[in-house]
Amino acid sequence: EEFELPATLSSIKSAAAGAGQEHEIIVVDDASTDGTPEVARTAGARVISINRRQIAASRNAGASAALGDILIFVDADTHINSKHVEGVLDALVAGAVGGGARVAISGSIPRWADIFTTIFSAVYFGLNFGAGAFLFTTPQGFHLAGGFDEALFVGEEVYFSLALRKIGRFKILKEPVVTSGRKLRMYSGREIFAHMFAVLIGGKRAARSRHKLDIW
Repeated sequence: EEFELPATLSSIKSAAAGAGQEHEIIVVDDASTDGTPEVARTAGARVISINRRQIAASRNAGASAALGDILIFVDADTHINSKHVEGVLDALVAGAVGGGARVAISGSIPRWADIFTTIFSAVYFGLNFGAGAFLFTTPQGFHLAGGFDEALFVGEEVYFSLALRKIGRFKILKEPVVTSGRKLRMYSGREIFAHMFAVLIGGKRAARSRHKLDIW
């Protein structure tokens, strides 16, 4: 993520400053082979290193190291702004246990991908699930939810959303975060739909295996 990370970290700093909030940035380096750790340290982030190659484990490691009263999980290729920070604060003050945000795709993507993401987002966020690109809660909420399920290699954000919803209100912010459309440009519609179909049919069993999950 060495190429995506600088802009992401810059957006987080600007978002926190715009909302007038003190903050820390933790970058979890999960066995990367590029310059991710150096880029993160240069930008002033704390770097936590693990060797799991699994997003659930990475998020849990970051949460365990965090010192703040609010946890916001942001993917390395996702940009946020001050409205997201303010939205998180407002939601938690209003009694939400956690939540997420809608997602907008950056860059040009194929027509099929544009149609698919529009329909998928309407259904997914309509069902009140948080996207992995942006999730938030408190340390207490994270603990009560049991963190992210490290038995899963995909879909961990869905089960985390469900766990938080069992505790209290789950809020989806209206302001969308902006995330990279690179996977929609890298893979064909056939490849993406085949992988998604395999996970949907296989359920949690499929999500617990690395097999056929190379896109993620």
